[in-house]
Amino acid sequence: MDLTTVRWLASPEGLAALHDLPEYREADAVGQVSALRAQGCSAEQAAALMTQKRLRARAQEKFGEFAEGMLFTPDGLEQASRLEVAATHAGRYAAASLATVHDLGCGIGSDAMAMSALGVTVHAVDADPLTAALADINLRPWPDSRARAGVAEDFDPPVDPLHARAGVWLDPARRTPGVADRFGRTRRVFRLDEISPSWDFVLSVARDVPATGAKLSPSLPHDIPPLGTEAQWLSWQGTVLECTVWWGPLVKETGRSARVLRRGRPPVEVDERTCEEEPRRAASLADIGAWLYEADRAVVRAGLIGTVTGAVSGAELEPGLGYVSSDLEVTLGHARRFEVLEAMPFSVKALRAWLREHGITGLTIKKRGIRLDEDQLRRQLKIGRGAGDGASATIVLTRVAGAQSVLVVSPAD
Repeated sequence: MDLTTVRWLASPEGLAALHDLPEYREADAVGQVSALRAQGCSAEQAAALMTQKRLRARAQEKFGEFAEGMLFTPDGLEQASRLEVAATHAGRYAAASLATVHDLGCGIGSDAMAMSALGVTVHAVDADPLTAALADINLRPWPDSRARAGVAEDFDPPVDPLHARAGVWLDPARRTPGVADRFGRTRRVFRLDEISPSWDFVLSVARDVPATGAKLSPSLPHDIPPLGTEAQWLSWQGTVLECTVWWGPLVKETGRSARVLRRGRPPVEVDERTCEEEPRRAASLADIGAWLYEADRAVVRAGLIGTVTGAVSGAELEPGLGYVSSDLEVTLGHARRFEVLEAMPFSVKALRAWLREHGITGLTIKKRGIRLDEDQLRRQLKIGRGAGDGASATIVLTRVAGAQSVLVVSPAD
């Protein structure tokens, strides 16, 4: 897809053609392309229409009904902040009463859209002209916000950003340019020194404009964010998506924090203020209590397991795995709770005997800290995923005080 085709897609003719296409189905794609060609579309226009219809269908999961008014690229859709996450970012800028935000590396514009919806004017740039054009189209409901092609390094900070109520949002590219896969996506990078613009540039912008935020990889080491900033690890439905570093008036609480987002539930945030500095650790299986708490992975990545141990007066089973045992029954927004039915050293033979004794014919397997092939284990246990005529159970394969262990549990929330 080129800029000429993008402009055509955004024209009344292109938008009408896109609107009139039926729901995308892979089996019908060839026939729909032929029909579009017969109606006078060029090969490039027909291909672009089909691509947008396919990407809009995929985008429903991230953007809901808003996807029907947006244009995408495969990389742009995959990298874009989902609606709930973009709202989180935008909320910080709106709460800081900023009038203008410079979005340096805007992608298809999801964060810029969320900020604009909250009344913040966004000046966005992206190094890829086609992506910048798509972002500008996606920003059309907010005429004061615009996107253009440009590189972040050309950003000229305002002389007095505080007086101008100006801020900066950076989403450095974490993909390598070059050959894409068959879905049009390029390879991810995970090292901080491989992002573009560079980390040094991000730091220089934050020095010039106090209200700066930068979206980075969730693998960001704890010792990287500068003093006085807030580094927040964010998860959606249990998957850690990012670590965002906030400066100046965008900081809620300095240090590390975690934000847990789940569909249909209010957001939950925890930080170092409520975190035990030295969480108690289980010494053996004998320390396993009546309840097992599985900390959200954002909490684990942020190194805030102490917010769970402290809340339930519990003990961490093994450092870094996110499991906490306690005799207290507490409902937490940043950890799932399971009732512990049995705890034993991990042995295929012993586990198989226990499952047989209790009539278990269906098994859900959770594991952290133990590497094994789940399919092979099922064959060894002679058990499947479905319960069939018998009962089902959930087991947690993990380490307790360094020893491989298995906990038979029942989800409580």
